[in-house]
Amino acid sequence: MNYSYLQTQDALTQTYHYVALTQHNNLLTLTLIRPTKKNAMCPQMMNEIAYALCYAHYTSEIWVIIIQAEGDVFCAGADLKAMAGEVEPHLSSIPSPTNEVLLGLLFSTIHKPMIAKVQGSVMAGGFFFLAGCHYVIAHHGVVLGLPEVKRGLFPFQVMSALLQILPQRKVLDWCMQGYSLPATLALEWGLITHLVPINELDATVDMLVQTLLSNSPSAIRLGLQAFGRISTNSEENQLYLKKMLQNTIQTDDAKEGIEAFKNKRTPTWTGR
Repeated sequence: MNYSYLQTQDALTQTYHYVALTQHNNLLTLTLIRPTKKNAMCPQMMNEIAYALCYAHYTSEIWVIIIQAEGDVFCAGADLKAMAGEVEPHLSSIPSPTNEVLLGLLFSTIHKPMIAKVQGSVMAGGFFFLAGCHYVIAHHGVVLGLPEVKRGLFPFQVMSALLQILPQRKVLDWCMQGYSLPATLALEWGLITHLVPINELDATVDMLVQTLLSNSPSAIRLGLQAFGRISTNSEENQLYLKKMLQNTIQTDDAKEGIEAFKNKRTPTWTGR
């Protein structure tokens, strides 16, 4: 875990900059609140997410977690400027994590039912939420994209997360072609668990929450703990994949792809 039990006990009174945290009885809701940046994740935003989820993990009164977002995009993945080293000022009061935040590993260690309420499109690293949550409830207009190869990058860690759910060839094809996947196909593949009209999104989430809350939280917690034990996800693998991404960012193709994306032009690849 990235935070200890003692560190997270005042989670509801901390100041967050990129997320909002609310608790109602046995339900915790985590909302991404960076809509002007399409909820793209910078390091401090990832710290806040990890802090909130660690709090949920340690708190016996929390039985179900909802992850949602403001704006018309659920999450656009990693913030490219932050990846390049740009640091954005923030007002967050949460402490620094005791170890590196790896979202691909974090979700498998929480051991509480997690629901992704997807109101908008998901890109790149945003798939950590879809792959990490046990339920993904989305509406028909949602578009899912893995555009990294069009920027000279590759979704290493996301690939690992998706392989826990989807067949290998589908994941590799998606990563290598970088296309957008319609919600209907994502439902067929099993990436989305519930696909509903947008005006039924809230009701569907509420109904699922009530069902989960009516069952034994202890049995579910221990069942998810056992599931995590038998999964192949590991810290060693996640650290390796992050290192591969860092190596890829240093290539000429990545620098060209990111620059072309910023300037809305077609990149010129060199293979270096």
